[in-house]
Amino acid sequence: MAPAATPQAQPWPARGAAYYGLFVIILATALNFLDATIFSMMAQPIKQDFHLTDEQLGFLLGPANIIFYVLVGIPLAYLVDIFPRKYVLAGGITLIGGITALGGLAQNFVQLFMSRMLVGAGGSAHAPGSYSMLADYFPPARLPRAIGFLQLGFISGNVLGFALGGVLLTMVSAWPVTHWMGLTIHGWQWVLMMVGAPGLAIAALLLLAQEPPRRGISGQAQVVPWSAVFREIWARKAVYLPLFIGLAFSATEFQGLGVWRPAFLARTYGWSPQRIGSWLGIVIAISWLLGAFVGTVFTERLAKRYQDANVRAAAILFALIVPFELAAPFMPTGELALLCVAAGGACALASAVPQNAAVQRITPNEMRGRVTAIYLFVFIVFGAIGGQMIGSVTQRVFRNDADLWKSIVLTAAILLPLAAFTISRGVRPYGREVERLEQLEAQGA
Repeated sequence: MAPAATPQAQPWPARGAAYYGLFVIILATALNFLDATIFSMMAQPIKQDFHLTDEQLGFLLGPANIIFYVLVGIPLAYLVDIFPRKYVLAGGITLIGGITALGGLAQNFVQLFMSRMLVGAGGSAHAPGSYSMLADYFPPARLPRAIGFLQLGFISGNVLGFALGGVLLTMVSAWPVTHWMGLTIHGWQWVLMMVGAPGLAIAALLLLAQEPPRRGISGQAQVVPWSAVFREIWARKAVYLPLFIGLAFSATEFQGLGVWRPAFLARTYGWSPQRIGSWLGIVIAISWLLGAFVGTVFTERLAKRYQDANVRAAAILFALIVPFELAAPFMPTGELALLCVAAGGACALASAVPQNAAVQRITPNEMRGRVTAIYLFVFIVFGAIGGQMIGSVTQRVFRNDADLWKSIVLTAAILLPLAAFTISRGVRPYGREVERLEQLEAQGA
């Protein structure tokens, strides 16, 4: 069915409005990851003050968010496709900030677990709404650049989370336990209140953003059933499946590596937690910033020659990751290992730019939020499996904690080439799909 109004027939938003929208989306993204990072740094005081087991603590750090994303996140993405997205984003960031702050009043494991589930719900529609808005703010040729800038929210949230979390937790460690209206408030709970408060200010800034007109849709957003979304994915499976399956392979590996990186440095090189933390903070900040820049520039340059530039760039960058990740565990020193990790991390972050741009480019506007939610669901779920997989290989195959590095090499040697190969299978189909879309846009110009 031909769209009622093609993208070429609609004017693009003013550059100032587009970049203001991008700016506040970056702020909201940073708060999402800032909250998660700082909460992970509270693991030990939470365990001590609430008398938790490691299993209970593990539920707070992972499944609390993932479970609610599965149950609520994808359905909530429906709102992105039928309501003004700035309202959906503002509501989500308000929920994240408010529930994070209320989590500072939790008195036991159950209350804290429920607060983390609701925080996960608030964040579940953020990425689908953000990418959908950016695809309507910026023309296809500039979309990779906008997504590259969006990575700054992810990077700054993680890096600032480690730095700010350390400062705040050190500050409140000397504060006495507070008793107020029958509640017992520990020092780390004040940090939750501090971290949640900026959410209201960011929500207000989002409400000031211009809601971009949906490309290819005249009037209100169309209400498209879920069955049509799955039919769309299956009809263009030659493009979607390589992207989705390739992402599953890569997420399993990368998320697993991220979880086990500190243990790898400790077991293989004997590094202390303090040394690991300081080095990882530097490596993450530099390599991810470099990756966002490289991914943007590389994709834009390929786009001058190839219609399939987004998927082509992703496949090339994935292939470049393989030697660095395989070499890291064999390095004679921790510093050289982290140098390889930095190179691999830069390529990984760079690959995220064209991947996300590819999904937004070919997905019909009226289902963009839900397709993006499914795409991110693959990343989150298979990423969660990755940490378990590496631990299981170490325990059941090598049966020695010191052989963690072998598990990393084995999983990387299998999964990363599969990811690069799978994504490469989508290059030609994606190019044909872009050519088809450009013909439709030209007919309506």
